[in-house]
Amino acid sequence: MLCLGIESTAHTFSCSVINSGNNNDNDNIVLSEVRDIYKAPIGWGIHPRDASKHHAQVAPKILKECLDKAQVSIKNIDLISYSAGPGLGPCLRIGAVIARSLSAFYDIPLIPVNHAIGHIELGIKLTELNSPLTLLVSGGHTMILVFHKNKWRIFGETLDITLGQLFDQVGRSMGFASPCGNKIEELSNLSDKNSVYPLPYVIKGNDVSFSGLLTAVKALMRNKEYALPDICFSLEETAFSIMVEAVERALSFTEKKEFLVVGGVSANNRLSRMLQIACDYHDSIFKSCPLQFCGDNGVQIAWAGLQSFLYSSSSKVHPEKAPISQSWRLDTVDILWRDSE
Repeated sequence: MLCLGIESTAHTFSCSVINSGNNNDNDNIVLSEVRDIYKAPIGWGIHPRDASKHHAQVAPKILKECLDKAQVSIKNIDLISYSAGPGLGPCLRIGAVIARSLSAFYDIPLIPVNHAIGHIELGIKLTELNSPLTLLVSGGHTMILVFHKNKWRIFGETLDITLGQLFDQVGRSMGFASPCGNKIEELSNLSDKNSVYPLPYVIKGNDVSFSGLLTAVKALMRNKEYALPDICFSLEETAFSIMVEAVERALSFTEKKEFLVVGGVSANNRLSRMLQIACDYHDSIFKSCPLQFCGDNGVQIAWAGLQSFLYSSSSKVHPEKAPISQSWRLDTVDILWRDSE
């Protein structure tokens, strides 16, 4: 079965074709994955209207290139999945309209997919884990999750801004354009790393908070006595220490022997090293989603949609009633393809 996945939740528009016939071969399941990322003006974040215009402009080219790369025609596609949320409303609508149109015109089953579930389930598939404690860290999410009774349950999450938003807002204050995580990491690596500036460290149970950290870092930046590389190093060390402490608490409580980190921020090498140390201490296998699929991509949407359809044909929707939801919580989604714990 060939599934077309369409991702459009935020700055990325991506299409992918996967083949369920290669279900046991991770190297060959992805036939194609093509993406184009909206570039915000320097010093600015993602404006939903401008990002949606970008998606509408590049969509025909991305879709054609995706099908050509997979060497298939749209008429060969057996299933279409699209990101229905959470995300930016105007961006979600572009992907949904394209998916609805293709589904209706070619009479192809249509599956709405929760974007966050896509990150998690693709990460598990590519790392060949079973039921890991999972950390999802990106521009839109910061949460620790465990699978229980057919749902991914939130064991801890941010109380305000996400880890990705923290880095983006700091980066924009430095004159970069979102997303800024890689710029923060590059600057941090230039630091002498002799000391960490005192910054707010807020963790409440398994929930975390980064808004006070953001305010404090911006104050350091206004003080010209502090070098930007040292500020970025202190920011990373503090934010990641908060996150790793929450993960360690979750590992101790759940006694999970598998751990997975997914999402765009999972590409950060320092975060991975800190999580690896924590997992070693708790005798838990550490895995990170492959770098190619850390960010938003059509493969995650295609994979999650395919699993949903194969295990419940009732998951398909009529094109005219295909929904989007800007605040679709992942803990409301029934995961029927995974054994309940």
